[in-house]
Amino acid sequence: MTSRLTPDICIIGGGSGGLSVAAAAAAFGVNVVLIEKGRMGGDCLNYGCVPSKAMIAAGKHAHAIAQAPDFGVTAGEVKVNFRKVHDHIHSVIGAIAPNDSVERFRAMGVTVIEAEARFVNKTTVMAGDTEIRARRYVIATGSSPLVPPIPGLDTVDYLTNETLFEQTRAPKHLIIIGGGPIGVEMAQAHRRLGAEVTVVEGARALGKDDPELAAIVLDRIRAEGVTILEGSKVASVEKRGKTGVRVNYESEAGNGSVDGSDLLLAVGRLANVEGLGLDVAGVKHDRRGIKVGANLRSSNSRVYAIGDVAGGLQFTHVAGYHAGLVVQQILFRLPAKENRDIIPWATYTDPELAHVGLTEEEAAKRHGGRISILRWPYAENDRAQAERKTTGLIKMVVDRKARILGVSIAGAGAGEMINMWALALSNGMTLKDVRGYVPPYPTMAEIGKRAAITYYSPLTRKPFVRWIVRFLRRFG
Repeated sequence: MTSRLTPDICIIGGGSGGLSVAAAAAAFGVNVVLIEKGRMGGDCLNYGCVPSKAMIAAGKHAHAIAQAPDFGVTAGEVKVNFRKVHDHIHSVIGAIAPNDSVERFRAMGVTVIEAEARFVNKTTVMAGDTEIRARRYVIATGSSPLVPPIPGLDTVDYLTNETLFEQTRAPKHLIIIGGGPIGVEMAQAHRRLGAEVTVVEGARALGKDDPELAAIVLDRIRAEGVTILEGSKVASVEKRGKTGVRVNYESEAGNGSVDGSDLLLAVGRLANVEGLGLDVAGVKHDRRGIKVGANLRSSNSRVYAIGDVAGGLQFTHVAGYHAGLVVQQILFRLPAKENRDIIPWATYTDPELAHVGLTEEEAAKRHGGRISILRWPYAENDRAQAERKTTGLIKMVVDRKARILGVSIAGAGAGEMINMWALALSNGMTLKDVRGYVPPYPTMAEIGKRAAITYYSPLTRKPFVRWIVRFLRRFG
């Protein structure tokens, strides 16, 4: 028999964004239905952020042992048990999973339906044998790894982020197609865990980040033994022996090929819109995702879309940000709009790469070139010297009124350090605000303040300012 529910909010997708909306609404006593056909926690917990950072952590420990003699410590030969690395990754997932579990959300008062959801008209969703007629819908179905139409791909075994972390043996030679954040992070992690690694990228590796800072990261990764082939378009793939793979590529320097034992696809993601019945719901969409306005509302006024499926920046923290904007509108009838200029992101290589706000190029276009670029190197920081983490710099973009427009950091702890600058941009702070705060010594956060202070350095050379200083000296 078909059961019928009439909740205030129906959420489709139990990933980061959907769970955030469900938890917030339930906390206010709102009647909520959450539909999830797969694993609770979504891609981030099960296949993305959590397992990848757990693997990166294992790689860092292996690298630390290799670098220990630089500090006068001898730890012996590095040995990697890849099965135990696998176990570590899944123990981390297991530790976090209860926070996202069906049981926890049902205990909050959320009605959780474990089934596939689809719209049957503009106001109704079916999930299994349950019919839902909600006042508002929130689609938070996330995205899936893109599998490009490469000739021969259907003849070889390949990995995506959804299967990579199930491996219990180290690849002998991992070929990664795609030099974005995921590809580069996994390249360095696997190299540190003993694999030979080649990255094949059709354009520029880490192409969405500031080229100056991306080069710092890529130089380090290459120095660790990862081969990165930029400007190399994959032409085809084919089997090599019984279990190997060959990737053929084209570049301006000529055609070439690389042979490996395993293949990882890291070429981007597609929004999960198939099977939702969006056409009958009157929800406009394309291959990039659901079309929404700045308020995240779709062409169907009852339906919102958040996170990856909304077709914008694909980060877990963006889904959480979207969740807050939607809750504000649905529960409190308050207007809310997405502001992508305040969204930070980080690539967790070593050194890390982080950014928030406008890039130098974007700021120059918006402000007609009336900007200043401030830099400060890690090598000029005492804590960085003590820890031998002197590779990197901070780069700040400010306007003529000393307003902070954007910050990029390449270096140790960049992902943590960018938090302060994300706060600064979201609150419209200026360099005057930064100049007035006192960081503890010795910390790497001092790097940012040192960069900010350089904005005022030209004042020390202005004749008028020097005249004032001389004049005031006369009064004792």
